[in-house]
Amino acid sequence: MTPQLKLGPLLRYVSETEATVWVETDQACEVEVLGHRAETFCVEAHHYALVVITGLEPAGSHEYEVALDGATCWPAADSDLPPSVIRTLGGDDPLDICFGSCRVALPHEGPYIEPKDEGDEGFEFDALRVLANQMVHSDRHKWPELLFLLGDQVYVDEGSPETREKIRERRGTDEPPGDEVTDFEEYTWLYQESWSDPLIRWLFSTVSTSMVWDDHDMSDDWNISRSWVEEMNQKPWWHHRAVAGIESYWVYQHIGNLSPRELEDSEIYQEVADGGNQSEALRDWAAEIDSTGHGTRWSFCRDIGGVRAIFMDSRAGRVVEHGRRAIMDDNEWEWIVDHATGDFDHLLISTTVPYVLAPSLHHFEAWNERVGAGAWGMGAARLAEKARRAVDFDHWGSFAESFARMRELLVEVGSGERGRAPASIVILSGDVHHAYLAEIGFPRGTGVESHVYQAVCSPYRNPLDERERLVIRTSFNRVLARFMAALARSAGAQEPGIDWRLSEGPYFDNQVATIRLDGRQAIVQLDKTFQGDDGKRRLECVFERRIS
Repeated sequence: MTPQLKLGPLLRYVSETEATVWVETDQACEVEVLGHRAETFCVEAHHYALVVITGLEPAGSHEYEVALDGATCWPAADSDLPPSVIRTLGGDDPLDICFGSCRVALPHEGPYIEPKDEGDEGFEFDALRVLANQMVHSDRHKWPELLFLLGDQVYVDEGSPETREKIRERRGTDEPPGDEVTDFEEYTWLYQESWSDPLIRWLFSTVSTSMVWDDHDMSDDWNISRSWVEEMNQKPWWHHRAVAGIESYWVYQHIGNLSPRELEDSEIYQEVADGGNQSEALRDWAAEIDSTGHGTRWSFCRDIGGVRAIFMDSRAGRVVEHGRRAIMDDNEWEWIVDHATGDFDHLLISTTVPYVLAPSLHHFEAWNERVGAGAWGMGAARLAEKARRAVDFDHWGSFAESFARMRELLVEVGSGERGRAPASIVILSGDVHHAYLAEIGFPRGTGVESHVYQAVCSPYRNPLDERERLVIRTSFNRVLARFMAALARSAGAQEPGIDWRLSEGPYFDNQVATIRLDGRQAIVQLDKTFQGDDGKRRLECVFERRIS
């Protein structure tokens, strides 16, 4: 029986001379791309390969096909899309990096694309799909080189009607967790539904993607607090889900983030990719991580010419103990600090949850953390915990220790203590289902020379309703911010130690952001989806701002 391509190809890591291409196939086979081959490996009866391609020409454009056991299977014979291409780094042209988060998998017709008002199930146009369609009809030199997917690539608890129907047919939804996924097989359905659209599939085959997970990849409010962890550990289905979530994230997202050298150094990758059925080895590894929190570092780093991009795992490694809360443990933070050291034109720090929110929300989260820790008594602490989980107080502002550590790191990098000060330090985030650009300022005497910004883009496809948008607009009110700051101080919350002001936004609807880097110059642009008078869907620029 001739092997078939089930999902992919996804163009993942790309450097000046190397690239990796990920695929899922329907059976064991040999995968070939540009004369480089890899045998598939098997996880839970599914077959995958990550083809490592070396010896490419820098600043080149390399069209490619995918062959399984010698038979070409990509592109499809009837495809009218442009050829998939690997564009290596190393040229002098400006570098365009698109970024954003939060993309539910839903059909692209009927009620699913109507504006999302309260009580309406519509989710508007998928910004990545619109981006792909515009790329198909534009010159290759206008395409973005990189795409950062900053969390919620799949939703275990929302959207995905095909997957929900399969779950109902497979095991029913009367018992918890209802129509949420519970095992590896059901996770594969989410990825299949999210990544199999022809335009999305072509986009991912042509633009190098880096991915990091957020809560909906695993569970809503994942690791928001100690009480959440304790509660979930009591649920009979949770451990099975968590192990499956770690396995599937490793297979579908994480390994493609790694360079060929990092793949060689990864013991678990070498063991699993060695061929045959390695389900038990990966399952045991994931179970150990779920049980102890140890076993891997999900954060990773990419050097792109004079740009360093650090991707922080701000979910899996959280510390939520009695008396201590941190976005990540000490070992991971030390790794972040080490990789923020060097001479860069620009430093990009990708963390799914924003570092700075609307000021009133930041102060409210800081107040909530202090009250939840008992600053106003245990009765108030219980109410604060309920509020924390009801309105998702899980950003950097609700982790005072980590917020202060990041502030200190920004000062050290921006003042040249860790190498030449970059022209810009930009924190790229998603999660919050609106977009904005905020400039961060530091007290006199810190010596910060770099321009420091928080750039948030969310969602690709999952817009807020009108009531939620009103809450966000109100949260940027300066009078409300002063009140919330006083409230936070009354509970003993630390002062932020920095100021920030809104440069652009907030913007809603489905959208995709781009940071354009040219030497030591940087521009941030935001485009949102709209439908023109001719009925065609386009991306419309809502702002373009030079930040360095």
